[in-house]
Amino acid sequence: MTDELLLLSGADDVAGLLTMEEAIETQRRGFLALASGEARLAPRVLVPGAEGSTAFCYVARMAPDAPAVSKFGSVVPKNASRGLPSVAAVVVVLDADTGRPHAIVDGEAVTNLRTVAASALAARTLAPAARSLAVVGWGAQGRRHGEVLTEVLDIDSMTVFDPHRPPSALDGHGRAAVAAAGSVQEAVSGADLVVTCTTSRTPVLSREWLKPDATVISVGSFAPDHREVDDDIVGSARVVVDHRETALDQAGPIVQAVASGILDPLEIHEIGDLLAAPAATPQSGLTYYNTVGVGIQDAAVLALILERARERRAGTKIPW
Repeated sequence: MTDELLLLSGADDVAGLLTMEEAIETQRRGFLALASGEARLAPRVLVPGAEGSTAFCYVARMAPDAPAVSKFGSVVPKNASRGLPSVAAVVVVLDADTGRPHAIVDGEAVTNLRTVAASALAARTLAPAARSLAVVGWGAQGRRHGEVLTEVLDIDSMTVFDPHRPPSALDGHGRAAVAAAGSVQEAVSGADLVVTCTTSRTPVLSREWLKPDATVISVGSFAPDHREVDDDIVGSARVVVDHRETALDQAGPIVQAVASGILDPLEIHEIGDLLAAPAATPQSGLTYYNTVGVGIQDAAVLALILERARERRAGTKIPW
């Protein structure tokens, strides 16, 4: 028997299959499945490389009888100077019944979509009343977060800081007025919601710069040696993560705070638990959300991407 393998090999194959609201909903389903115990999530693998690069591998399924989804890729900070994306990956989806390869999908497109969708979900959950946004880091993820968050929240103003890529064109970001800041402190001062999209190994934020009730979403603290925030923030905030076990092992600020004794692992909340019990979501005080990215996010968004691809006959089918 010859199988057909669906190939979605580029951003153009993935773009347009889902609206952002649909992508956000896939992340809600994924985190709820993880919180309920229905989803299956393997430990995330990180393999450090030269010059600050990291290779990664995620494996997950939405339920025991759902397709297994694996993403293999890398984060290479030096690619910015080469004019290349810092994140590259490929996703393989196995057939739920036979276990044979069913689809190969551009992992960069999947990562970009599900990462910002999950951040938008977290922002709506943790900072629904936010009116001002600060974005630290204006690479591909920073720009996309600025674009999406100003659309899905009632953001009136956005301030951006990036020492390497000062934004030259900051219009077209929803309803928000946008400004470039001369420093991180200037960018985050007075912001209701702060998003850090850097690859920094040393903290870029200080607690004294933030509003007492600000919400911080750290996108770049995805490995033990990446720390966008320091103990002064983690130790004074309600800490929320995408997956507790993964964060305790691989989220730099969480690893450091637990090791230094200022954070009790039992006090760490998972976003899925807050989604399942919305009344538990804090309405005041500093909140810190550390997202490292976990495989259930890929499995959740791929389920709908492949459904839409079949409906619209998108991509290329090849014998396998």
